[in-house]
Amino acid sequence: MLKHPQIRPLSRAEVREVDRRAIEDFGLPGVVLMENAGRGATDVLLELGVGGTVIILAGKGNNGGDGYVIARFLQLHGIECRILSSCHPDTLTGDAEIQMAVARNAGIPIVVMPDVDEVRKHVDAADWIVDALLGNGATGAVRAPLDQWVQLANSSTARVVAIDVPSGLDCDTGEAAGECIKATDTITFVAPKIGFSSTAAHQFLGDVHTVPIGAPLAVLREFIQSP
Repeated sequence: MLKHPQIRPLSRAEVREVDRRAIEDFGLPGVVLMENAGRGATDVLLELGVGGTVIILAGKGNNGGDGYVIARFLQLHGIECRILSSCHPDTLTGDAEIQMAVARNAGIPIVVMPDVDEVRKHVDAADWIVDALLGNGATGAVRAPLDQWVQLANSSTARVVAIDVPSGLDCDTGEAAGECIKATDTITFVAPKIGFSSTAAHQFLGDVHTVPIGAPLAVLREFIQSP
């Protein structure tokens, strides 16, 4: 099995720099990085035993795009899931728009901008909830109505898995300004984030699993953990 280098914890700015260099300096399309991230996250979900009724909470950014990839790969493994989209698909752009279209064409059910009562109905019936609402770029308190989505996920009996960072958690400080997903597991990309070491973050992260996204070694070399 291919052994990936161990990357030290990264800041928000450093994660963005990894993406930028992989895309701009090496010509690796962002949609490929997103595909790798979603596929790797799915592998971890399968190792964790994902099954039953799976709900993916998808936001409007790249974190939501990761969620669409995960849904497609879960479908390939015979696990049906439903996506609750916090925005209208027509408002998506870039890589997230591409992945949403692929998921929709694959026949994955997408519930667009459900009201809180509909979110509650789906969440209450879920065995697993995948949090792909807000990524590492999010700062400040989670805004309405997503704060209510977070509350509903936290109050459910489902196993909650956060993608990259729990929605509501600042990845640099490890603190939550308001409502924050309390995950049983966090599947983070490239490397743990520097805020994860904060004592305040532990109640939200659960077990942390790190997934590579295929960035070239030349991009990662300066971030490799010293022995």
